[in-house]
Amino acid sequence: MTRAELILKVAEKSEMDRKAVEKVIAATFEAIKGALIEGEKVQVLGFGTFENRTRAPRKGRNPRTGEEIEIKASKLPSFKAGKTLKEAVNH
Repeated sequence: MTRAELILKVAEKSEMDRKAVEKVIAATFEAIKGALIEGEKVQVLGFGTFENRTRAPRKGRNPRTGEEIEIKASKLPSFKAGKTLKEAVNH
């Protein structure tokens, strides 16, 4: 499902104007992104949790030269589905 399809689906289900739904969805994504940038965790009960995970520094190889390189530590945004969402998907 694309972002546009999500907006249309939510507009149908909520019987709201598509433009209003588009603003709400954009604001929701921005709020989640902002919280993750600040290092916060976002929990949506019944849905899941968005949080940052830290990937440790590691060694890798340059595919062109085969030379060993150091890959820096990084943060990765992740999503863990909540129990209610898992149960709904598995039924």
